[in-house]
Amino acid sequence: MTLTRFVLAEQRKAPAATGDLTQLLNSIQTAVKAVSSAVRKAGIAKLYGIAGTENVQGEQVKKLDVIANELFINMLTSSFTTCLLISEENETVIEVELEKQGKYIVCFDPLDGSSNIDCLVSIGSIFAIFRKSEDNKTVLENALQPGNQMVAAGYALYGSATMMVISTGGTVNGFTLDPYEGEFVLTDVNIRVPKRGNIYSINEGYSHLWDEAVTEYVQNKKDPKMGKPYGARYVGSMVADVHRTLKYGGIFMYPATSQSPSGKLRLLYECFPMAYIMAQAGGAASNGNIPILDIVPSNIHQRSPIFLGSLDDVDDVLKIIKKYKK
Repeated sequence: MTLTRFVLAEQRKAPAATGDLTQLLNSIQTAVKAVSSAVRKAGIAKLYGIAGTENVQGEQVKKLDVIANELFINMLTSSFTTCLLISEENETVIEVELEKQGKYIVCFDPLDGSSNIDCLVSIGSIFAIFRKSEDNKTVLENALQPGNQMVAAGYALYGSATMMVISTGGTVNGFTLDPYEGEFVLTDVNIRVPKRGNIYSINEGYSHLWDEAVTEYVQNKKDPKMGKPYGARYVGSMVADVHRTLKYGGIFMYPATSQSPSGKLRLLYECFPMAYIMAQAGGAASNGNIPILDIVPSNIHQRSPIFLGSLDDVDDVLKIIKKYKK
């Protein structure tokens, strides 16, 4: 079962479907294949290194960032299914030309974890798909929808193999790129995250900046007196860390710190899609106060703390956070 066939089969289950979402997902699939190819030959084609500019986040833009962003924008605008695009690399919303417009809004991080590019650590692409609401809404109002309005989300992981993990609601499925056939093949059917895991994932280099609740939670996971200690795993590429959490269970955390009180990860194209995938797989995602998907964003590059993974593990950290708020 290829990804193309799978999406077409899903379309047939909805009699009222127009085929636009199918076309959009196939365009994203094509963009991912092109990015995967660029990542695989980056060293040979001298695509490593800095492009010489900074993005809207103030981060150094890598050459592969630029290529991946252009590939996604070109594929999405030429699909005739999108009206607005929101990219990590672009300061403002991209409005698709009127004659090419469709009904979907795509928020995406074209190359997540790009600081790891030069040392060959796994990186990825992340996307969230919303449907345009009323015509009388402004561009910004249409762009700033809460996560629970998403119609589909997914990510691509460029690791030992290239994999796409996608959900259009109900189930989460993984597709691995067959390099010989050039097709994504269904390899992980109906992925479900374990109710509890034994791994925590957080950047402990920032432990001196954590609040008391996060500090206590991590100490508990190391303390044999609190039960069998958890293993620590942190890649530093959100796609890789979340994918491992999805497969094995446990918790991924990127909390607020004294230096970044609003958190660091971006809501629309990092937290929302990953929270959607985790929720559809039976897990949970919270900013420490409310579910990530219930947040109504106020700007397209808004940041948020995030705790996501197995239901019981997320519940454990939320109980400690609540204790310190009393």
